[in-house]
Amino acid sequence: MEVNILVGGAAGQGMDTVMNLLGKALVREGYGLIYNKDYMSRVRGGHNFSRLRIGPGTPWSNVETTDILVALNEETFNLHRSCLSPSGRVIFDPEHFELPEDEDRGVPVELRALAKEAGGAIMANTVAVGALLALIGLNIKGVKKLLDETFAGKEGVAEQNVKALTAGFKAAESYCSACFNLPPKAENKKRLFIDGNQVLGMAALASGCRFLSAYPMTPSTGIMNYLAAKSANYQVAVEQAEDEIAAINMALGASFAGVRALTCTSGGGFSLMVEGLSLAGMTETPLVIIVAMRPGPATGLPTRTEQGDLGFVIHAGHGEFPRAVLSATSHEDAFYRLNKAFELADHYQTPVLFLSDQNFADTHRAVDPFDFSRVSYNRHIAGDEEIEKPYNRYRLTGSGISPRIIPGSLEGEIVLVDSDEHDEKGNIIEDAKTRRLMVEKRMRKLNLLTEEMDEPDLYGDPHPELLLIGWGSTYGVLRETVDALTTLGRKTAMLQFTDIWPLPQKRLRNLLPQVGQVFCVENNSTGQLAALIYSETGLKVDGNILKYDGRPFLPHEIVKEVDEYVQG
Repeated sequence: MEVNILVGGAAGQGMDTVMNLLGKALVREGYGLIYNKDYMSRVRGGHNFSRLRIGPGTPWSNVETTDILVALNEETFNLHRSCLSPSGRVIFDPEHFELPEDEDRGVPVELRALAKEAGGAIMANTVAVGALLALIGLNIKGVKKLLDETFAGKEGVAEQNVKALTAGFKAAESYCSACFNLPPKAENKKRLFIDGNQVLGMAALASGCRFLSAYPMTPSTGIMNYLAAKSANYQVAVEQAEDEIAAINMALGASFAGVRALTCTSGGGFSLMVEGLSLAGMTETPLVIIVAMRPGPATGLPTRTEQGDLGFVIHAGHGEFPRAVLSATSHEDAFYRLNKAFELADHYQTPVLFLSDQNFADTHRAVDPFDFSRVSYNRHIAGDEEIEKPYNRYRLTGSGISPRIIPGSLEGEIVLVDSDEHDEKGNIIEDAKTRRLMVEKRMRKLNLLTEEMDEPDLYGDPHPELLLIGWGSTYGVLRETVDALTTLGRKTAMLQFTDIWPLPQKRLRNLLPQVGQVFCVENNSTGQLAALIYSETGLKVDGNILKYDGRPFLPHEIVKEVDEYVQG
């Protein structure tokens, strides 16, 4: 049992307001849900829509089927009517358009007129929320409380919105009162209603990050916004840099001075950061970089999703130096995995790249509160007993990790760092022997990083005949695909990579030779993970299931492609 809602209209009509109010109210009532949005890169006009799915637990993915369609304009109805379930309903404003004569599922609500009566046409979206509550049989108390909280201190605004909410509820109730049964509630406990960028911002705070420099670039900007909003309470310095070159260099400076630092961007901005990335590699300065992917090349589709930068981040930067690449999968996993990124960066004194994308960044889910006891904070700053005097920043060690101190913390000792090749002290060198020793020192850390990588997560049949491989934000849709294929009688499992570079190989090498058919599912056009697996292990998949139109996968799309492959 579930209810699927789609709200659509032109940019500026307030779809986010509808979904955020409804989503928060439902989560506070104890329901599990997922909500994501499809929006254009413009302030006004165009066609935007959001999907919200209410399930018996928290769903892992959205689906195409729509039970309630809130059409804020006629274009939305025309584009999405084919997805409406036979028992579905369409909430629309008859002042704007009329449904076709053969469409008997309409719920006409005068959104604009009722909003004006309540105090202003701008509250048409609040009227729509009231109409939705009537259809799903939920009283208005929860949303009323949210409105009171949202507009506290703004005289009369909350009251006007409550009036608009009530009007929408009464108007829809006369056509369809509680005509959709909500699924059972989750356990009686508090849950978070949170999107992916907020998860990463919270994880950065919990990991001890106290400096962020970034240039706003969709879809990573929400991370900077989150940390900026928390900066006063948690003593975080947030700097909006003039460009991405400045952003990464500011973060490197903060890290060199001893602060846990972060920068975030998308592929185009990361292109400007790669010289700074190499600087981090040469100077062995810890740094975490979140790359929230969107379709390229160039400006591409700024508000859409893609997994097109995997090969780029693994190989970015001139010269050879160790780095780790991790990815955001589920909201639950991403919180702890970004913490791991900070720990790896500090321990191995190297850049760590954390891959997200628009699908993950902008998707809200209802999740249990995170367990902060699982979060680590180890600075790996050398104590006096580890320091040989005079202090050599790049002392040759068996592990390749040199003792790191904060500049100025050790009386009489200088921390000498240089972007040129250098000796143990940090002085510039040109001789071949020292160059070879320093390259080998740095690259020894790559072997240790390999041991730190988690094996991909296996979900489904432990002895599958059909295996789906994915990485990053496809986690949820692949889980639902595995469940769907299993229901159809197929022994199916998924292997989802969370840590990607250095590539963990044990589970791959053990499992792939035993599986009848293996498919790699990716939001790109070339199968970048499949190519990486082949280059590192020699193992080939039987087929690639790829989507690169800027939209995330839906479960039925993967099931269909698997069927086409299997049936030949």
